[in-house]
Amino acid sequence: MSELREKAALAKQAAAIMNSLTTNQKNEALLDMAAALIRQQDSIIEANRIDIERGRANGTSESLLDRLTLTSSRVETIAEGLRQVVDLEDPVGRVLEAFERPNGLRVEKISVPLGVIGMIYEARPNVTVDAAGLCLKTGNAVVLRGGSAALESNRRIVEVLREALASTALPADALQLIEDPSRASVDEMLKLNGLLDVVIPRGGASLIRNVVENATVPVIETGAGICHTYLDESAQPSMASDIAFNAKVQRPSVCNSMETLLVHESFASRHLRELADRMLNAGVELRGCDRTRAIVPEAIAVTAADFATEYNDYILNIHMVSGLDEAIDHIRKYGTMHSECIVTENREHAELFLQQVDAAAVYHNASTRFTDGFEFGFGAEIGISTQKLHARGPMGLPALTSTKYRIYGSGQIRG
Repeated sequence: MSELREKAALAKQAAAIMNSLTTNQKNEALLDMAAALIRQQDSIIEANRIDIERGRANGTSESLLDRLTLTSSRVETIAEGLRQVVDLEDPVGRVLEAFERPNGLRVEKISVPLGVIGMIYEARPNVTVDAAGLCLKTGNAVVLRGGSAALESNRRIVEVLREALASTALPADALQLIEDPSRASVDEMLKLNGLLDVVIPRGGASLIRNVVENATVPVIETGAGICHTYLDESAQPSMASDIAFNAKVQRPSVCNSMETLLVHESFASRHLRELADRMLNAGVELRGCDRTRAIVPEAIAVTAADFATEYNDYILNIHMVSGLDEAIDHIRKYGTMHSECIVTENREHAELFLQQVDAAAVYHNASTRFTDGFEFGFGAEIGISTQKLHARGPMGLPALTSTKYRIYGSGQIRG
């Protein structure tokens, strides 16, 4: 039996126990997990150092190494995510609807765990803890398959979390890590019907496309983030500069960072040069259309392929547009339905943008960097869904539940 099948079978057995645990039991386990991360942070950071050194030796970009790196403060933030999940309402067992039929049958619709969740993700080891916390809080077992770039980090983190679970009511087998870094383990996971109830991919476009196209297990699709910020003609200059700069520079390696800046031609003639200088001074490589390069000659020529690329790096496309309609058309063509922003003082334009742009999160006068479970008040998130079935946007606790009906009768039979 393969490592994956063996661990998934253990997770399935544990899921039957998870379904009957109380909220207090789950919360106590999460607090023990958070405390263990802090207590064992030195060993976690040491394991992470091995991943970083290997990544640097293999030529991994600095932006991707940033996503991979764990520090004491980042471990504390990860642990705080678990504590925040403790403070959130448990959605499991909630009565969503209740009604009585004319024949006397009483029907209740309640929220229940999904069961066993398979999580496939890439270089960010914080996802290991986020996924574990959210899945366990909602009574699910979880099988994690992280990327090879974070293997040592993930291995040590899961060891620490499982050791913490050993002294709680939660079965340690509800948390599993697949250590096989080969593509074969992903391929097998996608077809593990009967052991996995759902697969959630979190990572780059190629990973997500592979999962969506090849899985026979149901998939909740999290999407790549080709995010846009549109600076409308009436945008307040200092606000527009701050929002665009934050969306690109604050942490370019994540999916809610901006990849393309759309600028109204009138705004560009007055303010683009100053904004471009701010980006260049921060080390951002600029790629622009011909009209952009007339104002910012340092920009290299942008291509259609650039507009369709999620850089996750200090690279920014700039495209000048004649107005709102052209901006929306560009987003429809190249966007990934993740996060889109308009900066404008024109209320009508703002409402049209928010209504017509099809994305999981649309913003007026705020950075796309806020598309995040923490920032939305969900605690940790398991991913940002860009699909329209089951869940969309940052996925917190309710997104990890399904429903079932409970029917109470008094001897009714159907005629």
